[in-house]
Amino acid sequence: MIITRTPFRISFFGGGTDYPAWFREHGGKVLSTAINKYCYLSVRDLPPFFEHKSRVVYSKVEMVQDHKDIQHPAIRGILLDRKIDRGLEIHHDGDLPARAGLGSSSSFTVGLLHALHALEGRLVGKNELARQAIRIEQEVLAENVGCQDQIIVSWGGLNTIEFRQDGTFDVTPVILPPERRTELEDSLMLFFTGKTRFATDVAGQKIRNMPNRIKELTEMGAMVDQALEILRDVRQPIDHFGELLHQSWLRKRTLSEAVTTPLVDDIYSEAMAAGATGGKLLGAGGGGFMVFVVRPALRKMVRRRLEKLLNVNFRFDHTGSKIIVFNPEEERE
Repeated sequence: MIITRTPFRISFFGGGTDYPAWFREHGGKVLSTAINKYCYLSVRDLPPFFEHKSRVVYSKVEMVQDHKDIQHPAIRGILLDRKIDRGLEIHHDGDLPARAGLGSSSSFTVGLLHALHALEGRLVGKNELARQAIRIEQEVLAENVGCQDQIIVSWGGLNTIEFRQDGTFDVTPVILPPERRTELEDSLMLFFTGKTRFATDVAGQKIRNMPNRIKELTEMGAMVDQALEILRDVRQPIDHFGELLHQSWLRKRTLSEAVTTPLVDDIYSEAMAAGATGGKLLGAGGGGFMVFVVRPALRKMVRRRLEKLLNVNFRFDHTGSKIIVFNPEEERE
């Protein structure tokens, strides 16, 4: 049996510039972090003693004779693309709900690819794992997704990712003094709106609207370097990071009318009134999780103001997708 643990992620700045439709012409850059909330996937060869060939367990349980009959699109797409014909048992568990803006679909894709490589005795590097996941999501599954999620959950850590026009990318870890990193972590609050959505639907609208939002996307990409300057200058309060995030959110709202909702706007207003200096809805938009920058002294006030929402405590993850159990079958038919 192989078990992988792959983190979810929070994207701070530059989201939208990681779509090929944008960076193939303009280049792109994002600032994101992996967090210590995870997607777990276990994969093993299924012994040939059952009526079914393969068994897949997630929010549903599927037992099939042919992998093309699997309903879960990512599992079906990956197994067919990799021409895996033998019987498998695949289990998924997640710390947080899917379709909530934390890159869960990419965490799933990366984690399953990682597990299948390990089951076949292969060690794959972080960049290659990310590239394979990007190809699966964009080409095999034909989803409207960017490229940052697959990279950040493969790598882990707080990083900038620069996308070149030729389709290549560079990952640069953000090096901060431990006290500054802790200050940033202590100033972030994550809330679940209670609403989930299919990101590919919202992203499709944003992609179609990109030619009309060149100014906004250019400014959002430039905010990555501004955010780095704030983080690296320990004399600047983290409040400045929040204020910049607020400016980014104002621009993100214009990318598509589907980005925000009255519920999201109400939550944002309540958080700001209680002391947050900035925040954003995570992911493509429409629902899911929201992150806010809040001085530690004001966290209780914000939590009280948003008491009807689930507040999730987290820290940064520094390992990325990881094999946590490696016990392949010694013999195979």
